[in-house]
Formats: sequence, C-alpha cells, structure tokens
Amino acid sequence: MFDIGFSEMVVLAVVALVVLGPERLPKVAKQGGQWLGKMRRYVDDVKSDINRQMELSELRKLQTQVTDAAKDLEKSVTSSVTELQTEVDDLNRSLSGETPKSTTDWDTVYAVRRQRERIRDRRIERERELGIKRPKRRFYR
Repeated sequence: MFDIGFSEMVVLAVVALVVLGPERLPKVAKQGGQWLGKMRRYVDDVKSDINRQMELSELRKLQTQVTDAAKDLEKSVTSSVTELQTEVDDLNRSLSGETPKSTTDWDTVYAVRRQRERIRDRRIERERELGIKRPKRRFYR
C-alpha cells in the first residue's frame, strides 16, 4: 500500500514520541488503531454490498431468461395443441360424413408466422446478449 520501510517507521515513532510525549502516545496509538479498524470494516462492508448487488443483478437476469423461455415453451405447446385439436376435429368430421372446412383460416396462419418470428427474434437477441455468434447462412442455388 505505502512504501514505508522499517527505518522510516522508526523515525516516525521517535518523532511521535517527542511531539506527543510518553503520556499521550499510547492513547493516540490506541485511537489510531481503532480508526484503522473502523476504516477496514467500512471498506469490507462496501465490498460485500457491491458483491451482493452484482449477484442480485445476475439473478434477475437469469429470472428474465427463465420466464422468457417458459413463455416461449407455453406458446409452442398451445400452438401444437390447437393444431392437434383442429386435426382431430377434421378427422371427426370426415368420419361422421361432414365435409371438412375447405377454406384456410389465414389469420391463424399469419399469427403463427408472427409468433415464430418473435421467438426467432428473441433467440437472436438473447444470443447477442450472451455473445454467441452464429455463422452466416449461405444459400446455394
């Protein structure tokens, strides 16, 4: 911390003895030691607070990642269930003799596409935050 050698410390001790005198020197040394202990405790408290804040921010980031992944999983499961339900309904209609619905519901098709694009965009953004680089795709014709 400080470059104070033994000879410099001896000179400081002699000067302190001459200036303060033998009566007050022990009291001043004790008070200086107490101040030094208080300063060290304060620095340790600040360091521990900073470490706790860093850990807390990391946990919050992890929590957001987990919730995003859970939402993505929930959306994919619900879309799979709805697709399966429509297929089962069409099969039931065909077995019962009804004609299946021949028109395509374009709103659901576009909604699924938008959902997939949002999932892809979130994945790309997460990879950017984590620093993962993917090679560029090359399309050969």
